[in-house]
Amino acid sequence: MALEKYMAIAGLALSIFFVAEVLTLFNFMIDPADNDSFGFEAAPKLFQFISLSIAPAGIMMGVSFFLSKRYGSRFNGMLIILSGVIVLVGMLYANTMLEDLKPELVDFATEITPVLFMGVSIPIIIVGARLLKTRPRNPKKSFLDDSDYS
Repeated sequence: MALEKYMAIAGLALSIFFVAEVLTLFNFMIDPADNDSFGFEAAPKLFQFISLSIAPAGIMMGVSFFLSKRYGSRFNGMLIILSGVIVLVGMLYANTMLEDLKPELVDFATEITPVLFMGVSIPIIIVGARLLKTRPRNPKKSFLDDSDYS
C-alpha cells in the first residue's frame, strides 16, 4: 500500500477515536461521581481530545487527499467519506446527549463541540466524494524523447 492509503486509514482511526472520546466524556457527565473534591471542567478535556485526535485526523485525511488527487483513489475516497460519516453520526448522537448532562458541568465548549464537528464533517465527506470522481490523467507525450528509437 502507498503512503496515502496508510494516512487515510490513520485518519479513519483517529476520527473513530475522537467520537469515542467525546461520547465517553458525555456519558461520564450524565452521571459523574458524587465526589466533588476534584473540580471537573469539560472544556479542557474537549480541547485535549480535539488536539489529540480530530485535528491530526484532518491533517492525515488532507495529506492523503493531496497525495492521491492527481490520479484518484476509490479506496482513499471511501475511507475519507467513512471518516466524515462517522464523525457526523457520532456528533449527532453526542448532540442528543446534551440535555441529559448535569447542568453545572455544561459550558460553551460542551454545547458547541457537537455542532461544530457536525459542520466540519460535511466538507470531509465532500472532499472524499471529490476524490471518488477524480479520473487518472493520461501521461503527457514527450515529443522530444528519442528513447523509443534506440
